[in-house]
This record gives sequence, C-alpha cells and structure tokens, in this order.
Amino acid sequence: MLTLRGDLASPEMAKAVKAASGQGMPFRRRIEGGLGGGAAWASPDELLLFCDYAAAPDALEKARKALAGQHFLAVDVSDARAVFTVEGGPVRDLLAKLCPADMSPEVLALGEYRRSHIGQVAAAFWLVSEEKAVIVCFRSVAQYMFDLLGKAAEPGSELGYFAATAS
Repeated sequence: MLTLRGDLASPEMAKAVKAASGQGMPFRRRIEGGLGGGAAWASPDELLLFCDYAAAPDALEKARKALAGQHFLAVDVSDARAVFTVEGGPVRDLLAKLCPADMSPEVLALGEYRRSHIGQVAAAFWLVSEEKAVIVCFRSVAQYMFDLLGKAAEPGSELGYFAATAS
C-alpha cells in the first residue's frame, strides 16, 4: 500500500496513480480496482494505492517519477497496515454492529471507500459485494480487529436488518 498526497486534480497525479496502480483516478469516496491494483480516495488530498506487496517499491518509484517537480508525498505504508476480507454473509449487518457509518445501500454503495471507526480503531473499508467487504486498519491493532470481527460474525449474532429491508 502506498499513501499518496498532493493535488488530486493535477494531471501529474492522475499519471502517478495510473503508473503506480494501473487504475484511473478514483472519484470522491470511491475505489478503482482492488487489492491487487487499486486506487482509493481517502481525503481531498490523499489516496491509498494498492498493489502486490513485492511490487510496492517499484510502484512507489513510478509514482515519484510521475510527480517529479510537484509538491507531493508518496510513502510505502505496506508494513504499517493490515487488511481483512470478510465474506460469506450480509456484511452490511456485520459492519453496522461495529461502525457508526450508515450502512444502508442508499448511503453506502458498493465500491464506496469509507474511512471511519470499527470498534475503537480507525479503519477504512469498502463493500466488494453484499457478501464481501475489505477492511484496512493499522497493523498495531490487527489482533483487536481480528477478534472484534470474529466475535461480531458469530452464528446467532446476526441483526438481519439489511437482509429484511432489501426485499
């Protein structure tokens, strides 16, 4: 993962995103691509780029070359982050138990990249489908996140809210 900060409206930034991730510039609160090659809008001046772990140094160099002469920050944060993929059930219900963000389909569309809190920690996530979500958090809280997600997903703890309202 690479954190890329700078002028997201600049043509050089779009070139850097394409060179480093293979994706186009994401729209506000969206992700283009995914874990193997993706670009997520994180804030008005920040993106999180995804690539294979071994490709991160090369992707970082490509981004830096594309942004030469510009004011920017490009950092490999791969070892500072942990990624969880949750799948196999209604993930909106699971996340709704743990996160203050509105999980309704009218508010949180598939492919929308959301920064929020899950339990007591900062995290970002997106819904790949109604039954699959990807969560990114700091590696220092990975065990807490793992335990929290595991407990919230235990059989019998389903809310059934979004499944009931979807029909």
